[in-house]
Amino acid sequence: MIVGLWTHAAASGVAAFLASLVEGVEALTVVLAVGFVRGWRGSLTGACLGLVALVGLTAALGPALTRIPLDIVQLVVGGLLLLFGLRWLRKAILRGAGLIPQHDEAAAFANETESLMRFGRTLTAFDTIAIATSFKIVMLEGIEVVFIVIAIGAGGGLLVPATVGAVAALILVIVLGFALHRPLAAVPENTLKFVVGVLLTAFGTFWIGEGIGVAWPGADLSLLALIAGFLGIACLCVQGARVAAGGIPPTGAI
Repeated sequence: MIVGLWTHAAASGVAAFLASLVEGVEALTVVLAVGFVRGWRGSLTGACLGLVALVGLTAALGPALTRIPLDIVQLVVGGLLLLFGLRWLRKAILRGAGLIPQHDEAAAFANETESLMRFGRTLTAFDTIAIATSFKIVMLEGIEVVFIVIAIGAGGGLLVPATVGAVAALILVIVLGFALHRPLAAVPENTLKFVVGVLLTAFGTFWIGEGIGVAWPGADLSLLALIAGFLGIACLCVQGARVAAGGIPPTGAI
């Protein structure tokens, strides 16, 4: 039982960490572009305001879920996690099979920089464009993380490890951003999305089963079997999509 709980807690933390890392890298790319083009004061102000809003959203939603019957919470959050997971997994499979382009943070940085340059530079200390752009990207990427963290944690009282994983990813992205001052293009985003998609799909399936009263063999340890099963199915889907596309992309696409 204890081993199962530790396994579940570890999987929750890893899933939240990886999901937050992917979204954090994408948000960092835009925040850096804003800083280089419009100035760091507006860029960092907007990012900080976005983080404060996300903390408030988390504080409001987390306790509210504790007042709802557990089986209903498990069904709802299980469904949400399954939707999130399948969406991430679908994109990762298509990218792994070479059917859609790989996500390129360097290209995204260049596109965002070019877009911001059209507004020109501001001569005032309060740059509304910089603040709004950074705030928007932090909120857009962060809201998905908030829902994933709360869904992972609320389904089985694992909010602490999920939150720790998300905060650790946030700190890592911030530290790397300050240290490198450039997009984290070397992060294998498609691989991360592939793994996160598998984890979220497995969690969603597990919570839906719990919500409808399924007696999982081995209790929490069955989550490992679900992860392995979905991982195997996803890998087969990549190979099948490659064959259907009539070509094999370069090694390391996943």
